[in-house]
Amino acid sequence: MTEITIVRHGQANSGARTETDYDRLSELGHLQARWLGEHYRGIGGFDRIVSGTLNRQDQTARALNPGGRPQRQDSRLNELDYFHLSQVLEQRDGIPFPTDAQSFAAHVPQVLELWRAGHAGPDYEGYEDFRARVLGIVADTAAEGPGAVLVSSTGVIATLCALALGLETVVKARMFLRVLNTSVHRFDWSGGELHLVQFGATPHLDAPDRHYARTHF
Repeated sequence: MTEITIVRHGQANSGARTETDYDRLSELGHLQARWLGEHYRGIGGFDRIVSGTLNRQDQTARALNPGGRPQRQDSRLNELDYFHLSQVLEQRDGIPFPTDAQSFAAHVPQVLELWRAGHAGPDYEGYEDFRARVLGIVADTAAEGPGAVLVSSTGVIATLCALALGLETVVKARMFLRVLNTSVHRFDWSGGELHLVQFGATPHLDAPDRHYARTHF
């Protein structure tokens, strides 16, 4: 049995309407990541860190790793392209991109269902392919031994939780909406099976004067 820790990236450019514009940490996102890095340093840190290749993931990983532990990138940790899926949904069903938290909460399950049903288009990564690559990076990381921290995104984390718990798409969408920036999630990989140990911890944000930094978007 090997424990795998997965961290969501810090707050990105939440007002963006394209993946390119979104893919950078905000000032608060950098701060969240630095605080988590300080927390890890205080408890003994980790052996190695692996992030996706997206800017927001790489920036978070670097801030988590002031001690210079071994660090690399793996594109299997990259997020689904929510903006592309949203464009397909708008073109097909006339549902516009959300403009506030309430409309986003209704939008997520519609986008995920469109994707799961295979309507994202032939040039977009399929739902089953996404699940396979996400499980693949977990299995390969576990095979390298304990002590790894992975830096990824909401879709990857929610998918792993859903796989570990056997959740349906609707419940997975609700979980998608509850993954805080720089939250910490722990899984056990044993005998080819994934088990959820911890969901959504934010030890670096638990002090009262840091509650304002608990963000979803």
